[in-house]
Amino acid sequence: MKPTKIRHQMLFLIFVNVVINYMDRSNLAVAASDIGKEFKFSSVQMGLIFSAFSWTYLLFQIPGGILVKHISPRILYAVSLISWSFATLIQGFAKGFATLFGLRMITGAFEAPAFPINNRVVSAWFPENERASAIGVYTSGQFLGLAFLMPILSKIQAYVGWKGLFVVTGLIGVIWGFVWYFFYRDPMKHTKVNKAELEVIESGGGLLDRTRTGTGPKKTFRWSDLREVLSYRKLWGIYIGQFAVNSTLWFFLTWFPKYLVDYRGMDFIQSGYWASIPYLAAFLGVLCSGFLSDYLIRKGISAAKARKRPIIIGLLISVLILGANYVNAPSLVILFMSLSFFGVGFASITWIFVSTLAPKHLIDITGGVFNFIGQSSGIIVPIAIGFLASGGNFAPALIFVASLGLLGACSYLFLVGNVERIKSNDIAELPNSEI
Repeated sequence: MKPTKIRHQMLFLIFVNVVINYMDRSNLAVAASDIGKEFKFSSVQMGLIFSAFSWTYLLFQIPGGILVKHISPRILYAVSLISWSFATLIQGFAKGFATLFGLRMITGAFEAPAFPINNRVVSAWFPENERASAIGVYTSGQFLGLAFLMPILSKIQAYVGWKGLFVVTGLIGVIWGFVWYFFYRDPMKHTKVNKAELEVIESGGGLLDRTRTGTGPKKTFRWSDLREVLSYRKLWGIYIGQFAVNSTLWFFLTWFPKYLVDYRGMDFIQSGYWASIPYLAAFLGVLCSGFLSDYLIRKGISAAKARKRPIIIGLLISVLILGANYVNAPSLVILFMSLSFFGVGFASITWIFVSTLAPKHLIDITGGVFNFIGQSSGIIVPIAIGFLASGGNFAPALIFVASLGLLGACSYLFLVGNVERIKSNDIAELPNSEI
């Protein structure tokens, strides 16, 4: 019997979820210049508003990871998506700093379970030799979607204003939330997946959740599980690395359009087209990284080299954002930004290490901690940039972002070590910098 390919359909659904997820994170960046002018916000105030999403997104990462462990992705993702999209819609009626800050916090809270759900779905639907490619595909949604959406969002705002922009993007997400609920099923519950595909998934290391079919015991959360995923050097290596990857990402999701308009003097509509180029570069980086990594694995290259090397190289490339400090032509500014964002995309298969390194019974909680620490950059980076750029000079902010990329490369070099799954009673090993 030939295996079905239902897992690819499920991956498409996740891809669209990620596009909407990042559309609702970045719409504020598109609207920032107009919002700042209307409410007369300083750069420090804008930095705080940019960070508002991440305060609650961060706070709910670990609870979100726990929810993912107990609630079906079909139900939890639908509730999450519809709720954060409705909060996005309401942002179009914000009256000032406090209401906008609060609504961004609500959006962040409801988006918190999204990436732990993505990781669980891919871990369940895909064998290990396809998993980096699958993660690369859905991760690319955040870049490919924004590459095409930036000019569109800019034009929407030009026609209906920043308030209409939030209403339109919110409505899209609400509608898609119902689409997800209607089409998604777990592997063991999908009526169109055949036995041959289930065998391909499970024999290849896919983590089919048989407990939800009633054939195994239910799992319960223990605080000792949380302590355990905070006790391994390997996991701290990927936590710090994720903070670094997200630091550059959050610059592009928050300050980048405003940087082009207010600090580089570009026209608003023109900046939307310029801003799309780095996102396309990041999209190419993600695809190159995921497929290259899986190709090397199939060719017999060790996991340490096949999985770690793209991430380390990508983080080092992201440091090229510094070059924008030394050029004036818009094309050269975008060139360095695109190279940097290509590096971020190339390093963005980091989620593969959650399912590869974490103890099998702790993957969901590890994913929550991983995203918790990574997303703390969404608080620190926008606020730090607001202060660093408050004197009218953006150069110190770019130096700050570049230094975090270098820190992330070092964490994978010196903390992660050999790429192998942690057993529950492992003792932290001596550093191993094999790449």
